[in-house]
Amino acid sequence: MTDLLSKKCIPCSIGAIPLERDEIEEYLKNLKNGWTVIDDKFIEKTYKFKDFKEALDFVNKVGKLAEEEGHHPDIYLSWGKVILKLWTHKIKGLHENDFILAAKIDQIK
Repeated sequence: MTDLLSKKCIPCSIGAIPLERDEIEEYLKNLKNGWTVIDDKFIEKTYKFKDFKEALDFVNKVGKLAEEEGHHPDIYLSWGKVILKLWTHKIKGLHENDFILAAKIDQIK
């Protein structure tokens, strides 16, 4: 995981090739437990909290990190729960950036 944590998200260009299943599986090994792959296009994780305030605080930290990295997750916030969905919209699939951000988000919680 250290390798992903030391990297910075860099913009990819339209036409970049999304990661293949075997590449996704290798990157997934470098993340903490709980991330799931959906249709080889997204990674998603649910975080649990004791209340809404704690969940909101986490979302605010994720938002700050996303701005610093220039890469933004889809965020679902509810009482005691946050669901994050990562993918690279520009290429309609997964890119190394998604895994870099996921690794850094896991350091927040």
